[in-house]
Amino acid sequence: MNISVKRLLIILATMMLVFMPASAKSTRIEKILKKLENPKTKYVLVAAHRGDWRGWPENSLPGFQSVIDMGCDIVELDLQKTKDNVLVVCHDGTLNRTTNGTGKISEMTYEEISKYCLRLGHGGIADTHIPTLRQALEVCKDKIIVNIDKGYSYYDEVLELAEEMGVTGQILLKGASPKANVDKKFASHQHNTLYLPIINLSNEKNFELLDSYLYSDDVPIAYEICWKEEQQVLAEDVCNKIINQGSKVYINTLWPSLNGGYCDDAATKDADKVYGKILDMGATIIQTDRPELLIRWLHKHHRHKAFGKPFTQVP
Repeated sequence: MNISVKRLLIILATMMLVFMPASAKSTRIEKILKKLENPKTKYVLVAAHRGDWRGWPENSLPGFQSVIDMGCDIVELDLQKTKDNVLVVCHDGTLNRTTNGTGKISEMTYEEISKYCLRLGHGGIADTHIPTLRQALEVCKDKIIVNIDKGYSYYDEVLELAEEMGVTGQILLKGASPKANVDKKFASHQHNTLYLPIINLSNEKNFELLDSYLYSDDVPIAYEICWKEEQQVLAEDVCNKIINQGSKVYINTLWPSLNGGYCDDAATKDADKVYGKILDMGATIIQTDRPELLIRWLHKHHRHKAFGKPFTQVP
């Protein structure tokens, strides 16, 4: 084909995309959800624990924006409630560790809390504050799945806000509640959010919990599996059952007791051994404390394509 004709076709194709009706274009979150809902995809969804807490304060708006720009698919955040019933994003029940203030969040108003600044990972003070859940959802809307930790007890309030903001489909909750309890709780809302059971193989009670989901007609999109090193064979067997059921395997690589020792810190020394093993077990969702390292490794192995800004540090 003549080169000029080729260029013309490329230009015409580009113009078609530009002028395509907005309704015909998939949003970033729609693309992510499509991957989440497909049990056969080899694409690995990356979940950033507390945002980009190595570059920004944990659970901060800049930290959430950073992992969106990095190309993460899910961001995990934690909830607390103030004295005046404002849902805020903070892991601890006090301000002591994460800010330059002190005191229990439940005993302070949001106005009082907002006077304090968040701390960076190395202890320095940043020019940013504890965000409300509303502020966090505004940053994440249409861009990334939001996994709300410590949010199950605030479920009704979270869903009410999510429905008001039009982000219900982006909300992900996880927990160790029996399926019957979860179904009853979710039934009160018109638009159900995502719920994933957490199965910790170190707890014998969790085997009954696993069965309540495995032998149900309405299977979860995914299960989070936690195990200790001596339970490796058992963990692999459970992962196979989950995959054969048509669900995804979610593995948490934060610290050794959650993943049989295949954790992020070990991956800094040998990513092939750690993340390679996690993928061999069938995981297609990984929660990490090192999203940049994991995304770079997944790109290299053709298991992730960032939806956000191009990830230029891929080797």
